[in-house]
Amino acid sequence: MSTAQHKIGSGFGAHSTADEVLDGIDLSGKLALVTGGYSGIGLETTRSLARAGAHVVVPARRPESAREALAGIDGVETDELDLGDLESVRAFAERFLASGRTVDIVIDSAGIMACPETRVGPGWEAQFATNHLGHFALVNRVWPAIEAGGARVVSVSSTGHHASGIRWDDVHWNTGYDKWGAYGQAKTANVLFAVELDRLGRDRGVRAFALHPGGILTPLQRHLPKEEMVERGWIDETGRILHPESFKTPQQGAATQVWAATSPQLDGVGGVYLEDCDVAEPAPVDGARTGVMPYAIDPGEARRLWALSAELTGVNAFA
Repeated sequence: MSTAQHKIGSGFGAHSTADEVLDGIDLSGKLALVTGGYSGIGLETTRSLARAGAHVVVPARRPESAREALAGIDGVETDELDLGDLESVRAFAERFLASGRTVDIVIDSAGIMACPETRVGPGWEAQFATNHLGHFALVNRVWPAIEAGGARVVSVSSTGHHASGIRWDDVHWNTGYDKWGAYGQAKTANVLFAVELDRLGRDRGVRAFALHPGGILTPLQRHLPKEEMVERGWIDETGRILHPESFKTPQQGAATQVWAATSPQLDGVGGVYLEDCDVAEPAPVDGARTGVMPYAIDPGEARRLWALSAELTGVNAFA
């Protein structure tokens, strides 16, 4: 399979910050929709976009917490949205569309990671439902505003996608639940979503990207016991980060998604997976967790997942 997954030489890298990739870019008059935009790398994304002049809408499961976190940042508004509840997604989308505004940037940054087995909605596995299906429904419901704005849609995945492709025979892990396998499947779904959305939307002026933001210690790790993070060599018994050079700061972690959303270097490009503020290479055959796995950018897998997601959520803007 030929691939567009090759570095373009952006001039940025693993240590670039969101503010640096936005240097010289004026987002005045642009509207950005950022899920998870009040915590971790999402908060830094919101800050940087707002500093560049964008008006940022941050839908949040905990609107009061979002307002507290975003206090003092000009050009930001919050609303209520629970990605694990499709009725909440529908209600938010209806409120937003009623405002008559168009969208220039969508960054699907919210997510959960490696949680204990949890069921939402009609018994769906929570990581697949929240990280993928909720964002799928959101983008499809807000599609009229996205299309009108000729937006870029950025789906935040992870190197975790290396852990699992789509388990077509049991996407909701009804048997043999594994928290890291379920996270990996959800992150693969984030990439496949961008691949198919880009195919469907490019002739309408909408491009989509997926990415790995890098290793960052943020509230995303809330479900991991300290003992597990110690065992993985991330921290010591006192909570001190053992190898700071192996982790990005939240500002560095936000850089790739901000670059994906705004960089003129990506004009005319889409449907690719990014890392370290550049297009990623295909994953190496030695098993190293870098680059993108072939199953995550497979067009057939992407179409199949889109069809399943539309069936599960009852939403498809392209039907």
